[in-house]
Amino acid sequence: MSKKKNLFKIKKPKNLNTIFGLPAKSYTDENFWKKECNTVLSDGWLFVGFVHELKKTGDVIPLLIANKPILLIKNNNNEITAFHNVCSHRCLKLVDEKKNVGKIIRCPYHSWSYDLEGKLKAAPHVGGANKHKPKGFNFLDHGLKPIRIYIWHDWIFINFNGKAKKFEEYAKPLIKKFNDIDLTKLKYAATLDFGKINTNWKFLIENFIEPYHVQFVHKTTTNQPLKDHYTVVDGICYGSGVDVKKEDTKNSAALSVTSRYLSLFPNFIIGTYFPNQVGVYLNIPISPGVTTQKRIIYTTDGNEMGKEEANMVKNIWWSVHKEDHEMCERLQEGRLSPASDEGGLLSPVWEKGVQTFQKLIIDSTMKSKKIMKRKKNV
Repeated sequence: MSKKKNLFKIKKPKNLNTIFGLPAKSYTDENFWKKECNTVLSDGWLFVGFVHELKKTGDVIPLLIANKPILLIKNNNNEITAFHNVCSHRCLKLVDEKKNVGKIIRCPYHSWSYDLEGKLKAAPHVGGANKHKPKGFNFLDHGLKPIRIYIWHDWIFINFNGKAKKFEEYAKPLIKKFNDIDLTKLKYAATLDFGKINTNWKFLIENFIEPYHVQFVHKTTTNQPLKDHYTVVDGICYGSGVDVKKEDTKNSAALSVTSRYLSLFPNFIIGTYFPNQVGVYLNIPISPGVTTQKRIIYTTDGNEMGKEEANMVKNIWWSVHKEDHEMCERLQEGRLSPASDEGGLLSPVWEKGVQTFQKLIIDSTMKSKKIMKRKKNV
């Protein structure tokens, strides 16, 4: 009797130049998606938002990420905190849109109310008519459930399971690559909100970090020859870069500057575009086949970007990303074919970052399986 094929395991390479990618089910299967949500997207530092979008005390942003509703809050101490977006009473989702709640977050179901620090402040009639504080019911025990959070410059990270390394240690491979840029001088320039893209979140990461496709997909929107590119792999940081020998910073029709394209596992993406731009991407995994994407553009020299220049930059990047999105959606569609079960092939030269990212995905999901086995054997 033949062994059952493991549809979630990367096929062993035949040789150094014949390397297989993640199998199709890793991008389409609901069970694998659930496993990812509880491991890959819960164990490390997950990128979830931008500080500048929470300007005033009482501003809140609800998100559904990794199958979990969360809530970002700007509290009374001018701090941004994260909570599970669930009322302690019947576990109703508390907030369903970005807004300012004032001083109180009120559940629309039974009017249980919480302050901006997540403390339960009111539970009307919980002990009977006009009995708002029954004996033995301790309000301090029933506040919103907090989520571990870290702010790095304008970027908000959370750690669902609370067990990740300190952020500075976790992100060290990425942080050290910005010694030549003063990130404290970042100035917001523009937003590109792409909304829902019909592809698995991993395809958006993989597409960003490999340079192999650039000269084919972006032949009219960029001028960055493949021969000038190189790959970057440093632990949980990976990507690529390009040193353009003849930069054309005045050409509004194409991107032609020295750039670096880096990602921090699992979902943080940052691009640097010399001499003075940074772009950061927020990819929110919604389901196996849907991801939302937003990109924020910054200047790095401490100067504001003019309106005309910002519009020019937005137009360039909108075109580039739409080209990428088409490829990523077609990658997703291709995973419906049994011909993709073995995962396709990866370039041993240009897709080293993709290989690293995919191995981290498998290692993270397999770790939970090993833990479950150990528990059964105890």
